[in-house]
Formats: sequence, structure tokens, C-alpha cells
Amino acid sequence: MQQVIEWKDTLTRVPYGVYADAQVQRQEQDRVFHGATWNYLCLDAELPEAGSYRTTFVGETPVVVVRDDDGEIYAFENRCAHRGALIALEKSGKADKNFQCVYHAWSYSLQGDLTGVAFEKGVKGQGGMPASFSKDEHGPRKLRVAVYCGLVFGSFSDDVLPIEEYLGEEICTRIERVLHKPVQVIGRFTQALPNDWKLYVENVRDSYHASLLHLFFTTFELNRLSQKGGVIVDPSGGNHVSYSMIDTAAKDSSYREQGLRSDHDRYRLKDPSVLAGFQEWNDGVTLQILSVFPGFVLQQIQNCLAVRQVLPKGEGRSELNWTYLGFTDDTPEQRVVRLKQANLVGPAGFISMEDGAVGGFVQRGIAGAQDHEAIIEMGGEGTESSDGRATETSVRGFWKAWRQHMGV
Repeated sequence: MQQVIEWKDTLTRVPYGVYADAQVQRQEQDRVFHGATWNYLCLDAELPEAGSYRTTFVGETPVVVVRDDDGEIYAFENRCAHRGALIALEKSGKADKNFQCVYHAWSYSLQGDLTGVAFEKGVKGQGGMPASFSKDEHGPRKLRVAVYCGLVFGSFSDDVLPIEEYLGEEICTRIERVLHKPVQVIGRFTQALPNDWKLYVENVRDSYHASLLHLFFTTFELNRLSQKGGVIVDPSGGNHVSYSMIDTAAKDSSYREQGLRSDHDRYRLKDPSVLAGFQEWNDGVTLQILSVFPGFVLQQIQNCLAVRQVLPKGEGRSELNWTYLGFTDDTPEQRVVRLKQANLVGPAGFISMEDGAVGGFVQRGIAGAQDHEAIIEMGGEGTESSDGRATETSVRGFWKAWRQHMGV
């Protein structure tokens, strides 16, 4: 790759130009999203029967994910081989036996094979495709598909590691911890972000900011750096977990001593029931944020469960898809708790509302500063797992993986 950004031989400095350079963003499509990575596509539960499909993206490439009659899940590029129109127009639906492009009615099987060309032999002996045309040689690009704990991942690469190896043992364990039984979708949001996709991924991995930016976290003691917890980073750097435990008996003055805006006694909830939950795990972990390179997030915040998908949408823009989950065996009372706690996160969530803005603050702040660098030195220089969360080790881990895939 031609190096358009000057990198130092350290993970503690990130050139600001990497968030705004158009050539870097083009290379990401090939080397990251179409490279040897697993990209989150959808949930197995969203494809309940043969013909059920969802449309999504791998990077900027539109993709169809569908269950065939054999019960298997297939994924292929949402692009007609004829003139490039979308094959499936809706976000989700049910295909009877095939997909048909609305433009010229070319048809595709549920596995993405081109099976029909309208008037292939012409009309009344005139026109049509040449005799040399073979449907077997044309069609949208297909993805490899892997399903893990009900999460459907896809890859354009033949060189990507098996999904369990790609995730690593510790990340697999933490996914299994949350998704330990069948799930049901209970809500969705799509959020437009005014910043490069990497700024949001950094934010997800940044355990240092969580109780500083998010007043709600600190005020109601859902997440403080002084609480028990830690950060897990896999050897590739690409996958991480940050977790914490509420200790209602422990009080400390560390935030007040720092004079932080996120520590105030004057804020109260008129309806505190939004924080009333139920014990769901026996390990004491009340918050777990997990990410898989490049753009997947699994969250457990109290009893609020969700998956997030981060997608690039052009220069300085990205999209964040939220899918809120419950378990199929939830009681009515538990489902009410999950729906109430869904107010904690999302575009207008009590906790994560600020995350939708702060990436834009950075994108605007670095304009004209492409030759300068961000400092990610909190907690050292490496990407090791940590027993504390006042660290940027998992942010450095992201850049370790990103640079490996990008070849810089």
C-alpha cells in the first residue's frame, strides 16, 4: 500500500489524517472490510425460516443475508450482475423461491446464483443473449458465513481464520456469557454519526472516557473507574471486552477530588424505576462492552442487551445500527425491565447520547490538523489486558489490528 499518512513506530500516536483521508478510506474497503476479517451481518434469530432475509452492508458494500430451504444461511453482494441495481430493496422480508431484480427481472437463487435472465433467448427469434453467455459465470460476489452464538458473520476473504480462532478463547467466553440462550429482537434504531467510523469504534473501546463524558454513569454509580472491573484485549488487538461491577457499599471521593463535571449530587430521576433491574448473572458484572474487529459491539448494561453495527458512510460520516435484545423465555416483568432500560442507550439514551456527539466534536476539531497526532498513552504503550480501566490499551489494540490489515 502506498503510504499516504506518516506513522511512527508506536501505538501511542495516531495521525489525525487517518480519520479524513479519502485514499485511506478507499483502501479500508479493500484491506479491512473485504480483507481477512469477519463482519457482523445480522442475528440468526432474524432469519426464522426459509426465504427470510435481511439486507445490510460490509463496509460500503450492500449485502443480502438469507436462509435457504436447507436451513443454512447464505450471504452475497446485493448487486445485480446485469447493470448493478440492488437485488433486494427492503431491509428485511421473505423471498418465496428466489430474488428478482426490479430493473430487468434477472433472477437469483437464495444462495446468490444467477438462475434466470428475462428473454435470454430473445423474442420471436430476435435479440437475446449470445450463445456463449453462461449464467454460471455471472452473479454477485458471495461471502463466507459463520454463525457463533446466534451472531451471523460474513467475510469476502478465503484467508480469514475460522470464527472461533478469529475471536479467541476469552472473547468467545464473554460472548457465550451474554448470549447463552435464544434471543428475540425487541427494538431497533439507526443512528447517523457525523464522524469517521473509526472514531466510534475507538469510543466503544475507550474505558477511560466512560465515566468522564457520561454524567449519568457517574451520578447514578453505574460505572466509575474506581469500581471493580477490567479490560481484556485479545492477542491480535482487534477484539476486546471492558467490564465493571457495581459495589453499592463502596463510596469514594476520587471523582470529586478531580473536580469533574460528571460528579454532581443535584441530578435526580423523577422515575428511578428505569434503574430497577433483576439479577441475571452470578458473576457480579453489571456492565460488559465487547467489540469484534472491525465494527461489531455486544453490550450488557444492567439488563439492557444490544448488538451494534458500525458502518462507514463516506468521508466523515458513519452509521450505527442498534438492535435491542431480550431472551425468548423472558417473563413479562423482565421484558418491561429491558424496555425501560433501553432508554439508557441509543441515539437519545441517558448514557450514550453524548457518544453520538463527541465523535463529531473530534472530526470538527481535527480539521486542518492532519499532520498532528492523537495521544493514546493512558495506561502505557502496549495492548495487554488490564485489571484497571483507566487505560487506553484496547484503543491501542484496535490500531494494532487496523495497521496489520492495512499494511502500515
